[in-house]
Amino acid sequence: MSRKVALIPAAGVGQRFGAPCPKQYIDLAGQTVLQHTVNRLLRLNEIELLLIVVSIEDTYIDNVNLVASWPKNVHVLRCGGSTRAETVKNGLTIAYTQFGLQQDDWILVHDAARCCVCTDSVVRLIKTVQFDKVGGLLAIPVSDTLKLADEKKQVCTTVDRKNMWLAQTPQMFRFGILIQALAHVDLFTVTDEASAVEALGFAPKLVAGDVSNLKLTTQQDLALVRFFLQQEQTL
Repeated sequence: MSRKVALIPAAGVGQRFGAPCPKQYIDLAGQTVLQHTVNRLLRLNEIELLLIVVSIEDTYIDNVNLVASWPKNVHVLRCGGSTRAETVKNGLTIAYTQFGLQQDDWILVHDAARCCVCTDSVVRLIKTVQFDKVGGLLAIPVSDTLKLADEKKQVCTTVDRKNMWLAQTPQMFRFGILIQALAHVDLFTVTDEASAVEALGFAPKLVAGDVSNLKLTTQQDLALVRFFLQQEQTL
């Protein structure tokens, strides 16, 4: 029976965020962003193995509180690359030999900076694609009007938003397909796992996500992330 393995690429430095440390290690409500993210995924009994892929030079991960208390199925892999795609590929390569991943095992790649992911959404993703030959991803339909701009940031045209979606994570694909996809794309230009899989000619499923599953990218995102975390604590 195929396993469900969560992989969190956490080797980024968060240049756009502008913090003194990588954004996955900033403190929010007494825990790091990475801790919040890991703890949410640990609520899911469906996930048998959770891998955190960090940079070889990472000096923060060992100082994260509660790391020692994480279950034995949580492992830190120090093989992160210079891009997200390279980090995922390196993590899968190491996990193949270290944990015996099989071709039909499911890999759920989730951004370390999406610390407000709703577990109900992840369960919905798993139930929707677990019998699919390829896989799929959480996403939300575009609701705002879309504008295409030129190099001067002037509007070229208004883009039809019908059938347009904003990709989120987790993105869930078979190990065999995902590792093959990452071996055939430019790891410096591909921005998510789905686009790599699409390049092989596959069509991933889109599964409705939740607006709270935003990615902490800039300082402006902090207020919303804090709000969502506080809302959960008051329930």
